[in-house]
Amino acid sequence: MVAFGTIKTPVLSFKVLKLPSSRIEGSRRLKCKASKMELTITQPDDWHLHLRDGELLQAVVPHSASCFGRAIVMPNLKPPITSTAAAVAYRDSILKALPADSDFSPLMTLYLTDTTSPREIKLARESGVVFAVKLYPAGATTNSQDGVTDLFGKCLPVLEEMAEQSMPLLVHGEVTDPNVDVFDREKVFIDTILQPLIQRLPQLKVVMEHITTMEAVRFVESCSYGSVAATVTPQHLLLNRNAIFQGGLQPHNYCLPVLKREIHRQAIVSAVTSGNKKFFLGTDSAPHEKRRKECACGCAGIYNAPVAISLYAKVFEEAGALDKLEAFTSFNGPDFYGLPRNTSKIKLTRTPWKVPESFSFSFGDIVPMSAGETLEWQPSSI
Repeated sequence: MVAFGTIKTPVLSFKVLKLPSSRIEGSRRLKCKASKMELTITQPDDWHLHLRDGELLQAVVPHSASCFGRAIVMPNLKPPITSTAAAVAYRDSILKALPADSDFSPLMTLYLTDTTSPREIKLARESGVVFAVKLYPAGATTNSQDGVTDLFGKCLPVLEEMAEQSMPLLVHGEVTDPNVDVFDREKVFIDTILQPLIQRLPQLKVVMEHITTMEAVRFVESCSYGSVAATVTPQHLLLNRNAIFQGGLQPHNYCLPVLKREIHRQAIVSAVTSGNKKFFLGTDSAPHEKRRKECACGCAGIYNAPVAISLYAKVFEEAGALDKLEAFTSFNGPDFYGLPRNTSKIKLTRTPWKVPESFSFSFGDIVPMSAGETLEWQPSSI
C-alpha cells in the first residue's frame, strides 16, 4: 500500500509518496523536490516497434532513440524482410537515420512466410543481427499479405529449427477467418493455433505481441516462465474500444489488434502492474501519415513513440505500482531474450507537459497518441 504524507512550508503544501523500503529495489530511486517528483530507472527497451522505411523512417527513428536503448524492429515493410541479408541492410538504414550522438541499437526480425527455410533461421542466428522471427497470419494487419497460410504444414520444419536455435517466435495473435468477429480473433487464435503450437513444440520460445484480452493474460500466466511471454502497448493499457467512437469516429485510436472492452483493459493493467515477469514493454508504435489515417479507408496503427514512457508511468502510478515500473520497462524483456540489461539510466520527472497536436515533416504530418493532452511524467536522459 502506498502511503501519503504532507509536508508544509511557509509558501506551499504538497504530497510526498512514502514507499515502504521493501518495495525499493535495485536502481530505483524515487525522490521529491518541492512540487515535483523524480524517478530514476534503467533505460527502457522497446520490444515491439515499427520504424517503416524511407522518409518515414528518417522522421520517426529519433523519437524512439531519444528514450529507448534497444528495440525489436518489425519486418512488415514492402517488400517484407524475409532474409538475413535484407535484415542487415534494413539495420544499416536505421543506423544511418539515427542522430549523431545516439547509442540506440535496432534488434532485427525476419518475416515468416510459407517458404522460409530452416537454413535461413541458422543464418539469422549466426548473424548476431536477427533476434526473432515474426508470425503474421496472412491478412491480419498492415503489410501482412505475404504472411503465413500453413503454420503446421509448410512452416513446421522452420519452427523446429527455431526451437533448436532458441530463436523466439513473435506472434500477431489473431485469426483472419472472416467468419470470426474482429473482437474475438485473439481468443480464437489462442484456442485454435497458439495452444496447439505450444503443445507440439513446448521448447519454442514465443512472445504473444500486443495482447488485448483477459484470455491472453490468462494464457501467458498459465505457461511456464521462459517459454511464453507477452508485450503490452500503452493504448491497450489506457484505452478501451469506446475510444474509437466517442465524439465521432477517432481514426488515431484505431489499431490492430483493435481495442477491446473495459474488462479486458483492466485485466491487462492488473497483470502488468502485478510484477509478473512474463509481461514487458512493447509499444507497437506504428506511424502513418495523417492523411492515411483520416480518410475513407484509414490505416491501422497508433504512433506512441514520443509519449510511450510517459503513458506507462501514468498507468503504474494510477495502480500504485511505480516500484514495479522499471522491471516492466527495462528488465523483463532482456531477461526473456537472454540479453544483458542496459547500464544507462533515464529520469522521469513529474512535470506536466503538453503533447503536440502533430509532428510536421516534408511529406506530411503524423499525429501522436494523446495529441493535445497534458501528461504528468516527462522522461529525460541522465
